[in-house]
Amino acid sequence: MNIFRLFGDMTHLASVLVLLLKIHTIKSCAGVSLKTQELYALVFASRYLDIFTNYISLYNTTMKLIFLGSSFSIVWYMRYQKIVRRTYDKDQDTFRHYILILPCLLLALVINERFTFREVMWAFSLYLEAVAILPQLVLLQRTRNIDNLTGQYVFLLGAYRALYILNWIYRYFTEPHFIHWITWISGLVQTLLYADFFYYYIQSWKNNQKLHLPA
Repeated sequence: MNIFRLFGDMTHLASVLVLLLKIHTIKSCAGVSLKTQELYALVFASRYLDIFTNYISLYNTTMKLIFLGSSFSIVWYMRYQKIVRRTYDKDQDTFRHYILILPCLLLALVINERFTFREVMWAFSLYLEAVAILPQLVLLQRTRNIDNLTGQYVFLLGAYRALYILNWIYRYFTEPHFIHWITWISGLVQTLLYADFFYYYIQSWKNNQKLHLPA
């Protein structure tokens, strides 16, 4: 494992911890899209079908369990925890996320590395992860009100994808025959979707810094 992969995993893990901190400690999911969290739960469920049948390492299994458990617990909190669900902005989070699922599944059936159930589901998870952030980005565009923890959550997700691209570039030049077009293109699409958020996030940060400057 190279440093870019490790930092990418740790950044991804940090994004989940930031969101769980917001939901569990502050008892608020304001500004968080339930639609995106449901898509992420589906992403991990379809990607880690081999969790109990294909052991790679303790690190790999631990990370799989963390992302599976955290994604479904976030969905449960937002749907069923009485205090948290009252803070969910259902009227603004109206992106029809289900329309993303079928196209991703059809694409996975057509474009995959091998036409087996597990490989199709793996490809499906990559395609779905590439667009799963869309409901969250649309919600932030509508509200135009990014609190610190929600902003940090999305920022860390974007940083995780950027680090994974560096990981792929590193592996391409250091490992023979490392070519995974499905993973690369899906990851690139996902990273590009964060561009508008990063611009708005940086502008918001600059404006906040100006407000705190002494007169």
